[in-house]
Amino acid sequence: MLLNASQSQLVLVDYQARLMPAIQDAESVLKNARLLARMAELTGVPSIGTEQRPEKLGPNPDELRGQRTLIKSHFSAVPDGLADWLRSPVATESSATNANPATTRNTIVIAGCEAHVCLLQTALDLIAEAFSLWVVCDACGSRTERNRDAAFARLARAGATLVTTEMVGFEWLRSADHAAFREFQALIR
Repeated sequence: MLLNASQSQLVLVDYQARLMPAIQDAESVLKNARLLARMAELTGVPSIGTEQRPEKLGPNPDELRGQRTLIKSHFSAVPDGLADWLRSPVATESSATNANPATTRNTIVIAGCEAHVCLLQTALDLIAEAFSLWVVCDACGSRTERNRDAAFARLARAGATLVTTEMVGFEWLRSADHAAFREFQALIR
């Protein structure tokens, strides 16, 4: 199954200022997260950022805050309302479309830090809430590779689909005829 931009939402978990210096390969993780956020914008995919106690860990970079930012105290964003936000009408769609439950964006593309804590717990809770989860591995990070990889293995066993940033971008575009193709192509070069 391929991702479809019209059925997707993007969740960017905790790319916070005081956390990122401890993340292994943080520069690459942030680069891919920024690319995901830009691709969501170009293809009309709604995005939500989460921040774990930003008064202590600082904010996400502006481009990774999403169209809305959920401030959370739990490691999983679900107890703080993420599933409700994901089920609410999408701001980028017309009100007529919002009234039709058949157009629910039930596919969640998720990436973030730390992969083995906040990302993992949020993703597992979203799977339990019956969302289809796609984890963007190259836009996720932890302090150690072992923790990150253990999270990916656990998520795959739980039913999440593991993908890369480029996979998501090309699937959301679907064709070189898409109006955003040239910009995406320039971004990945």
